[in-house]
Amino acid sequence: MKFYQLCLLLLLCTCGRAQTSLSLSDAIQEGLANNYQIRLAKADLNVAENNIDDALTGKRPTISLGLNPGISYRNNANPASIVAKSSTFAFGIGPSASLNWTLFNGGRIAMNRERFETLATLSKEQLQVQVENTVADIVDAYYNAVVSQAQIAVLQRVLNLSRDRIRYQEVRAEFGQGGRFNALQAQDAYLSDSTQFVGQQLQYKLATRTLLQLMGEDDLDQQLNLTTDIDEVTEDYDRAALESQLLASNSQLSALRVNKVLADINTRAIAAERKPTVSFNAGAGFDYNLATGNQTFVFGDGMPDERALPGIGATTLTANLGLGVNYLIYDGGARNVRVQTAKLEEITANLNVDAVAQQLRAALASSLDRYENQRQIIGITRRLISNAEQNIDIAEERLKGGTINSFDYRAIQLSYINAEFQLLNALLGLKNTETEVLRLVGGIVD
Repeated sequence: MKFYQLCLLLLLCTCGRAQTSLSLSDAIQEGLANNYQIRLAKADLNVAENNIDDALTGKRPTISLGLNPGISYRNNANPASIVAKSSTFAFGIGPSASLNWTLFNGGRIAMNRERFETLATLSKEQLQVQVENTVADIVDAYYNAVVSQAQIAVLQRVLNLSRDRIRYQEVRAEFGQGGRFNALQAQDAYLSDSTQFVGQQLQYKLATRTLLQLMGEDDLDQQLNLTTDIDEVTEDYDRAALESQLLASNSQLSALRVNKVLADINTRAIAAERKPTVSFNAGAGFDYNLATGNQTFVFGDGMPDERALPGIGATTLTANLGLGVNYLIYDGGARNVRVQTAKLEEITANLNVDAVAQQLRAALASSLDRYENQRQIIGITRRLISNAEQNIDIAEERLKGGTINSFDYRAIQLSYINAEFQLLNALLGLKNTETEVLRLVGGIVD
């Protein structure tokens, strides 16, 4: 078996598994349904929405039932009393019921509901942020895998050229025109290209695994057939319009604005503690007590008379109804400190919105600068590839004619590989930049 045939056999010796066709749209849809981070964010939203209930705001009354069974023993000796001695057991049971209903507490009941509703809104915004980040990650991972696959194809073409060169040297050797040195140079080039080819296969496998993980797939070793090709983005962006869209639609900013609302609610709730609390109270209780034992009676100078208690039962029924008014006059200044802290937290929330807005505007401007730069690089690289392809053809003819040596030919071959890789990386960078711009302005899931 010839040298290049053995190498080719080793390169192609991979496990044959059925491939799953996957478009970018399908990958995004599966990710939206199965990505674990999105599912966790949805679970948080369900919790927040479940908490929007008057049962948690203090609006509804509370009713409690109680039962107090008990046993007591009493041993009493009092010579000055008619009952000189007594030894009794008392068995009692006392069911009770109470109702407490807050009628007014400075509006904090309504604020509590507003807080729960705002927390649910915040969870929605955080879910939207997670969805947008996941979609952007899936798009980037998908095209990264596409580029990895395309780079394998480039290396395969180079391998074919190296294999043809080995064949050429073998033919020359058969006719006594080639030497051992040229054959070794051809084999070295083929081995070097084969090493790069195998390494690129690993990069592609890692890229597809990252994509599958973002999609929430359990089988991370699936063989994928990626059906969406990477295309060159040609859109001209309006910077001013995109910045306005960012300030209006960016999900991260929307979530921070919700935090501002929460800070305002917290300040108002603490300030409402200065108002009195009015509550309605009602209760009822029933007590039954059964006493047994012995008592010793002494009447005048007579003999002590010991008698057994016949199990006397006593009942008591109580009920109460009223209003309670509580007003905190002084708490050492703690309430004033909490109000001041809440106002400072409001200022912090406002500053946070402004700071992040500035960061996002800078990120958008940088992304647009990269976008324009990468478009220029792509145009230059396409011309570079065209030249490299022509150089390969010319160099191959000159190598056969003996006007250039194997080192010159290899240098031209490497220039072709670098140009192809540079173009693919530029296309990937341009696509990633487009994705980042869409994420920043809130248009990634439109």
